[in-house]
Amino acid sequence: MTFEKVLPALKAGKKAVRSSWSAGEEYIYVVNDDMRDGQSINPYFLIKTDEEPALSQFMPNSCDVLADDWELVEQ
Repeated sequence: MTFEKVLPALKAGKKAVRSSWSAGEEYIYVVNDDMRDGQSINPYFLIKTDEEPALSQFMPNSCDVLADDWELVEQ
């Protein structure tokens, strides 16, 4: 699946992964309605990994955006 096709699902609360990623990169998802110090934060991507800490900000690069190996996952 292309990033263009997976993006609406991510915005709707689904999780996705690229099939070419290693097993340590479990999935990405969108965080909506986040707050910090009483201030709203714009939506952003997080990636869940098997490392510690397990969550990091995810910013898709050109390879991610142009890839066609995206898959929705259930977690």
